[in-house]
Amino acid sequence: MEQARIRNFAIIAHIDHGKSTLADRILELTHAVPEREMREQVLDSMELERERGITIKAQAVSVRWRGHQLNLIDTPGHVDFTYEVSRSLQACEGALLLVDAAQGIEAQTLANAYLALDDELEIVPVANKIDLPQADPDTAASELAALLGEEPERVLRISAKTGEGVEAVLDAIVERIPPPGGDPEAPARALVFDTSYDQYRGVVAFVRVVDGSFETREPLRAMALGTSFEAEELGVLSPARRPVPSLGAGEVGYVITGLKDVSRLRVGDTLTSRRRPAAEPLPGYQDVKPMVFAGIFPTDSDDYPELRDALERLKLNDASLSYDPETSQALGFGFRCGFLGLLHMEIVRERLEREFDLDLLITAPTVAYRATTRGGEVVEVHNPAEMPRELELVEEPYIKASVIVPKDYVGAVMELANERRGSFDHLEYLSEDRVLLSYELPLGEIVLDFYDQLKSRTRGYASFDYDLAGFRPGDVTRVDILVGGEQVDALSLIIHRDAAYERGRLLVERLRKEIPRQLFDVAVQAAIGSRVIARETIKAKRKDVLAKCYGGDITRKRKLLEKQKKGKKRMKQVGGVEVPQEAFLAVLNLDSERRR
Repeated sequence: MEQARIRNFAIIAHIDHGKSTLADRILELTHAVPEREMREQVLDSMELERERGITIKAQAVSVRWRGHQLNLIDTPGHVDFTYEVSRSLQACEGALLLVDAAQGIEAQTLANAYLALDDELEIVPVANKIDLPQADPDTAASELAALLGEEPERVLRISAKTGEGVEAVLDAIVERIPPPGGDPEAPARALVFDTSYDQYRGVVAFVRVVDGSFETREPLRAMALGTSFEAEELGVLSPARRPVPSLGAGEVGYVITGLKDVSRLRVGDTLTSRRRPAAEPLPGYQDVKPMVFAGIFPTDSDDYPELRDALERLKLNDASLSYDPETSQALGFGFRCGFLGLLHMEIVRERLEREFDLDLLITAPTVAYRATTRGGEVVEVHNPAEMPRELELVEEPYIKASVIVPKDYVGAVMELANERRGSFDHLEYLSEDRVLLSYELPLGEIVLDFYDQLKSRTRGYASFDYDLAGFRPGDVTRVDILVGGEQVDALSLIIHRDAAYERGRLLVERLRKEIPRQLFDVAVQAAIGSRVIARETIKAKRKDVLAKCYGGDITRKRKLLEKQKKGKKRMKQVGGVEVPQEAFLAVLNLDSERRR
């Protein structure tokens, strides 16, 4: 296909504004999928995506429309998957910015619009869901026009569900989005924007060809890692894989590499031909910085090698996941994993359990702190058990949060932000009854249940987005949990000093209920350094040693009771207490319990 007839575009929007439904209608109109195979969410191929009704992975597909080849990338909408969106946009020249005509502009609409503008993409604004009884397409169109500096008449009004207006969208893509640049005669270069693993054919790279062209069986090289391989197969996704003899400049497709080692190719690398190599690699992507950390351990320690292999393969398909080996006295061998948010963590856990058949235990999520010791050494702490004792300063990560909410709920949002140590930045009216609130908040205060609380206090009307705003000094401390005098490293947590006593007390109360009773008393303590701030005692099981005494001399009964007392004392010295898995999950439920 000649470059002038190619259009590369992504669909971007807030969660649940109709991206995947619009992709379905485009596939239907262009006859890319046979009618008998058509279903809802065609591009959401993962079982988890279909169950939850959300897009987790960006999916590429090529379709034909009036003599043009349209390469579409359907992107996720949740804030945790913004990295997927930013990667997808770098493979495009334009974007469809979708807004729900009943809800108007939301937080992720703004975030995604700014991402597209930063990449200098041509944006085609679209007001979707005009078939809803409560839809107000004119207001949605004027909000979008004001955001992009367009005329309201240029905003397309469609219903992706019924198909109304979708043909106009395809025509607008051809007319408004420019064809791809790049030199077809230059040495071949292609950007790897996603990868996956096929157990029969090895690593599959999804690429956007920028310069030159690639042919099947051509020897290729990844420029960053220096990996050499032969292109076993080239093809396009329509949406099933369709092999082609070559991929030219401006095209989007896949390369089957045959590599069995998943670490030899990574997202953001540049592929070039070994016959006529390019001199300079493409800019690629910035390394993503994880924001939430948690330990992942197999419940059966024999499954550790399987967990390592599963994380390697998942990392290939999810470039924003990071992991390092970790050892815990309580849980054995596992990995400290970095995630972009709680939903990302939940999705990774479910994918590991489903796709790789693993039984896992995840510790309480925490954020990265920057600690300065008294010797002047600066340490980044991802695990509470690693927090140094002798500290000069601890800095915690802050975020800049944007909340869009109806004006009736402004008070509820402000109250929640103040509870979480937020500092007010500014308030802006987007329309007569919708307000944008901007706050600066410690990241540690939002990782557990901030989003749930926000939704419940605003009856689901609030939308939330955030960006990292750097580190600031904070009065935080490490709280250790001791069971029977032994520290349980997996239950340690880092928390603001003002909340340490309450959190410690709640945790030891919860552990008293979760840990089974022993034949001796067990002390469960929360401590800051050497100072115990809360304590509960798990009472010993009581065995009636006097049951066999029917009357008789009192000295015999005393003798038996003394013997029992000595036995319990000896057992307390040598006996160990096993902490059950439920106890590790107790940390996760503390915030919701405290608020109830």
